Amino acid sequence: MYDTVIIGAGMSGLAAGIRLAHYDQRVCILERHSTIGGLNSFYRLGGRDFDVGLHAVTNFVPKGTRKGPFARLLRQLRFRWEDFALAPQIGSEIAFPDVRIAFGNGIEVLESEIARCFPAEKDNFQQLLGSIIDYDELNQEAFELSTREFLGKTLADPLLIEMLLCPTMWYGNGRERDMDFGLFCIMFRSLFMEGLGRPFAGIRLILKNLIRRFRALGGELKLRSGVDHIKVENDRAVGVVLDDGQQIEAQSILSSAGLVETMRMCEDVSEVDESRSGRLSFCEMVSVLDAQPQDVGFTKTVVFFNDSEKFTWQRPEELVDLRTGVICSPNNYGYTSEEGQLPEGIIRITGQANFDQWESLSEPQYRVQKANWYDRMIESAVRFMPDFRHKVVATDMFTPKTIRRFTWHQGGTVYGSTHKQLDGATHLANLHICGTDQGFGGIIGAMTSGVAIANHCLSRQHGFSGDRSAENNPY
Repeated sequence: MYDTVIIGAGMSGLAAGIRLAHYDQRVCILERHSTIGGLNSFYRLGGRDFDVGLHAVTNFVPKGTRKGPFARLLRQLRFRWEDFALAPQIGSEIAFPDVRIAFGNGIEVLESEIARCFPAEKDNFQQLLGSIIDYDELNQEAFELSTREFLGKTLADPLLIEMLLCPTMWYGNGRERDMDFGLFCIMFRSLFMEGLGRPFAGIRLILKNLIRRFRALGGELKLRSGVDHIKVENDRAVGVVLDDGQQIEAQSILSSAGLVETMRMCEDVSEVDESRSGRLSFCEMVSVLDAQPQDVGFTKTVVFFNDSEKFTWQRPEELVDLRTGVICSPNNYGYTSEEGQLPEGIIRITGQANFDQWESLSEPQYRVQKANWYDRMIESAVRFMPDFRHKVVATDMFTPKTIRRFTWHQGGTVYGSTHKQLDGATHLANLHICGTDQGFGGIIGAMTSGVAIANHCLSRQHGFSGDRSAENNPY
């Protein structure tokens, strides 16, 4: 009998496991895949290591900063700043056809850019900043307000609204066309008021430190151990049954599998609200260069691009939507002189994709279309960056089918359900949701979610004295 079983060894599940194990809980993390990390993992191909999902770690703050989600997370998990070893971005950009807005770590660059490109919006933008700073993450009603409606009442220029929505939606929004205002505030803070960083060793460093700490505290990890269903007796979750029939008992269950996916596992739930399933998925292509990206003229860390004045955020009808995308290079961070530079140049380009279209392809068609859309995605991206194709020496590409295989999320969804459950509660008192569907975005947000829900479980089980509101609110 475990105190807590955690479904999923992604960022939120690992963080929740560490937090619970700190308080002598007997914890077991179950992962269907053969490796940890979920959406943020890594693989080896052709003698090279590739990160999955990691463009940047948001919520970056310099060493010594004591406020904000990253600083709080380090305290909660008892890590040092050096354990994550984040290097800051060198500078990013929102690129629309006639306007480009630069941003860096901290709000100052974005403020000056908006004053330059949208001088009439300077005061309105300050008003927006005040609303974002004052926003309370624990208010479910305020969280679900329409961001488009709110921005329309605060800002007068439609183009500025679209340009602010582009990166915040790209890095965390599961809703089509609009965005929960609470999530917009979280992503705005993490992207623009704090910033972007990356470990020199990539996601492997973070995962290595998380799993080492979890195991050192006595936690158990079972890979290739998918959960078939959650057993329920007398309105309580009493354990899980694995795909191979093995039964595991637990006092509490935390699931990072997603809200809809978790409800499907519950043996007492006969009908699941499928309308809450997200439909947004991605294709991402990776190009390895025989030069550093800056040597071919690409000097930005991340570029969020859109080819018209209207930003469209919805599942495309085609295999990939070429109108908007994200360009990122892991080379373009401020690594220390001791770290040096990554040995090869990397360019990653991400586009919105249609899972059903990719899923319907035969295996030969799938291979052909991957090659076809790799070329088309580069053709789309080089409208907003220098053409690097003559420097490419190796490539790879993942599709919504790849995401489905790594995460088991229905439809290869990246940002989960359209409905976020801020308190992580379900219809069962001892079954909770953590991760993307609890409401926080990004790698730091996912881990913060795991810690917050773990704290809540500790308070229910053992009278843990932590202030729940403080633990849940990273600001």
